[in-house]
Amino acid sequence: MMQRTRPGEAISKRRTAMALAVLSSCALTVGATGTASATAGEHHGTPRSNYVALGDSYTSGPLIPTQVDANCARSDHNYPSITANQRKVTSFTDVSCGGATTAEMWQAQGTNGPQLDAVKRDTDLVTVQIGGNDVGFGSIISTCAGLSAQDLSGNPCQRYYGAAGYDQLTLKILQTAPKVARVLRAVHAKAPHARVVVVGYPDLLPDDGTGCYPTVPFAAKDFPYLRDTEKHLNVMLRAVALLNRADYVDTYGPTVGHDMCKAPADRWIEPLRPTSPAAPAHPNAKGEEAMAQALVKTLGRGAGHR
Repeated sequence: MMQRTRPGEAISKRRTAMALAVLSSCALTVGATGTASATAGEHHGTPRSNYVALGDSYTSGPLIPTQVDANCARSDHNYPSITANQRKVTSFTDVSCGGATTAEMWQAQGTNGPQLDAVKRDTDLVTVQIGGNDVGFGSIISTCAGLSAQDLSGNPCQRYYGAAGYDQLTLKILQTAPKVARVLRAVHAKAPHARVVVVGYPDLLPDDGTGCYPTVPFAAKDFPYLRDTEKHLNVMLRAVALLNRADYVDTYGPTVGHDMCKAPADRWIEPLRPTSPAAPAHPNAKGEEAMAQALVKTLGRGAGHR
């Protein structure tokens, strides 16, 4: 006997399907157009002179030695600092700050002024890694960890975020897209000649969907759900970069196999109880180095490579 679907449920399911279709189509669009734009927009230049780094804690590098800004938990061995050193830039300004959302591009965060204030007319390279806190990285981790005890072999976290009939995290990602786009437009307006690069987020959980409870205290079937949620976030960032004249750096691919479930010697992302100097569920020094090398590789290709 077929189960009847109430009108409200049908609408919610259609909304979820449409949201996932948008994310999938974004991925296809990027894949289809990336090579063509690289050929058209490429210019093999020398390292940029005036570099400004914007971003959240994945950029700032909390607890990684040496910390140079206690307010923002900023390290001098985060990926922007490594990139600036390797490219021997003339001027380098890092205003990334732990806990930053897109709102902090325009408003102060403690002693850290609005991040966009650092972008000047003569800035010619800007990297941006933002959006994770808009989606709610921290609250998602704490919520899913708290729910895991209800059903260790199931997906209590996925059920929680889907209780309304649609996936709340997919919706949050879609709602974050215009916020990131606004940031990129503001960067272009302040530095019209700058090369703007959006940096994606590294691989946090096993790419094959396996779990590692209790090292990472999520239920077994929530691991692939949260993995896919991060992938959707990165697809969104790539698409927004493409649509707003920015390059995109994939840091997920280069960090696969070094997620927080791996042994301490192999992981570049620390679990909720770190064994290397880093914040929980954040890149350690090796992770920041890996992101730096992905960024340097992209910069070396010239503009237009997404």
